[in-house]
Amino acid sequence: MYLEKIMGEPVITVGMDYSLERVQDIFQQVNFHHLPVVESGKLQGLISDKILFKSLSPYLNSPSEQARDIATLNKKAHQIMEKDLFTLPPKAIIRDAIHVFNTQSIECIPIVEGGDLLVGILSWRDIFKVIAKSQQK
Repeated sequence: MYLEKIMGEPVITVGMDYSLERVQDIFQQVNFHHLPVVESGKLQGLISDKILFKSLSPYLNSPSEQARDIATLNKKAHQIMEKDLFTLPPKAIIRDAIHVFNTQSIECIPIVEGGDLLVGILSWRDIFKVIAKSQQK
């Protein structure tokens, strides 16, 4: 089965210069754990909710909050995004994705055409859904 049949789409993305405050707002509005960073439709990087959490001051919205803590919200997406990504094309098969998940320490795989045009995103959960569906037959 081709990945294009099971990948998540449309993909919610953020721009390179989105503030972390804006990125945080998007994470709070959607039920995703990863946001691709794109420029002109081309994949530049990926931000996970874990990376965002680590990038923000732990003192935000606390009695100890100071100006420097608030300033972490003004950082830009390109400053914290993961840049070295493992991607696959839409015509790759599930076995290819499983191999990437098993050999790399990642939770999702951006699906790209032409090397960098983002068309979808695949998580290991998407693969589990296909397996569970096939077991019900």
